[in-house]
Amino acid sequence: MDFLSPQVLEIFGQLALATVLGTLIGLERELARKTAGMRTFALVALGSALFTIISLAAFEGFRGTSFDPSRIASQIVVGIGFIGGGSIIFSQSRVKGLTTAAGLWVSAAIGMAVAYKFYAIAVFTTLLTIFVLVFMWFIEHKLIKRLGSLTAQDDDSEDR
Repeated sequence: MDFLSPQVLEIFGQLALATVLGTLIGLERELARKTAGMRTFALVALGSALFTIISLAAFEGFRGTSFDPSRIASQIVVGIGFIGGGSIIFSQSRVKGLTTAAGLWVSAAIGMAVAYKFYAIAVFTTLLTIFVLVFMWFIEHKLIKRLGSLTAQDDDSEDR
C-alpha cells in the first residue's frame, strides 16, 4: 500500500471523519463537565474505526476462508462495554455515568460505521446522539423541575 495512494488517502479520510464525529459528541460531554469528554469520545471513535479498517484491509487475503472480520467489530463492542462500565459510578444510592457510558458506546459504533464507509449513517447518528445528549437534557431537566415542584406542593399539603 503506497502512502499516498487513493486507498490510503480514503482511509485517512475515514479516520479523520470518525475522530471529528467522536469529538462533536465529546464536546457536549465536556461542556456538561462529565469525566469522559472530547478526547475520550474522539479516541473511541478513532480506535473503533481503525480496528474495523484493519479487520477489513489487513486480512483481505483471507476472504473465502473461515476468517470472519466481524469478530473484530464484536470485540470493539465488548471492549467499549468494559470502558463504559468503568465510567458508571454508584454513590449515595445514585447511579452516575450511564449517559456517558451510552455515549461512548454510540461513539464506538459511529467509528465503526465510518470504517465500513457508511458515512451518511455515521453523520446522521452523530446528529441524533447530540440531539439526545443536548436537547433531551433540557426536556429531562424541565420535567424534573416540574415534577420536583409538584412533589414539593404535595409535601406542603401533607404538612397542613
